[in-house]
Amino acid sequence: MHDHSTVDREKLLVACPLFAGLDTTAIADFSASSALHRIAGQAFLFMEDQPATMFCILAEGRVRLSKLSESGQQVVVRIARPADAIGIIAAIPHAVYPLSAQAILPSIALVWDQATLKELLARHPLLAARALNVIAERFIELQDQYLERATERVERRIANTLLRLANQLGRRVEQGILLDLPLSRQDIAEMSGTTLYTASRTLSRWEQQGIVVSIREQVIISAPHQLVAIANDSAFSAE
Repeated sequence: MHDHSTVDREKLLVACPLFAGLDTTAIADFSASSALHRIAGQAFLFMEDQPATMFCILAEGRVRLSKLSESGQQVVVRIARPADAIGIIAAIPHAVYPLSAQAILPSIALVWDQATLKELLARHPLLAARALNVIAERFIELQDQYLERATERVERRIANTLLRLANQLGRRVEQGILLDLPLSRQDIAEMSGTTLYTASRTLSRWEQQGIVVSIREQVIISAPHQLVAIANDSAFSAE
């Protein structure tokens, strides 16, 4: 759905790592070619295995990127925030999306269709090379997370999930590091590749130990060093 909200498109592009340091001509070219879309909360931008027909940069909101596992479980791979690039796989002809993208909150994105993106990348080859690097990095990230789910204990996986979120979305508050998005225990279970029961039990135990604080659908990491110790499998046991 199109929207005409005021978004400083050039400023947003400069803030996106994909465009960092690019010349003003390239920034202006991409900005002028973009469409502004508003996405309702819980709506999908695209679904896994659909043809990759658009690329976007998030301007406002949060977007959950997830993949269905072989067992049919929804596994959350990443949470995109403003200035993050989504769907860069559209730079590759005939590609399909490896992940589904769903708005967690009402969101706004700059969008380019595949034909426009192809023309822009032909005019700005440095950006085309960067796009391929990002695609490679994302696939390595995906492989690493699947390996983590296959080989690591559940407690380590949950700790790693919270630490990744802290790195992406963390904001310092009086009690520690607030993960700055609505985050249910089901979300944490899906991101860690475990069950709701196991995620709830683990987080309840960590609350008792003073490692995390849960307030409604918000999580604060109050003892980051202890969470790092769990992620590294040192000092804390599974039970």
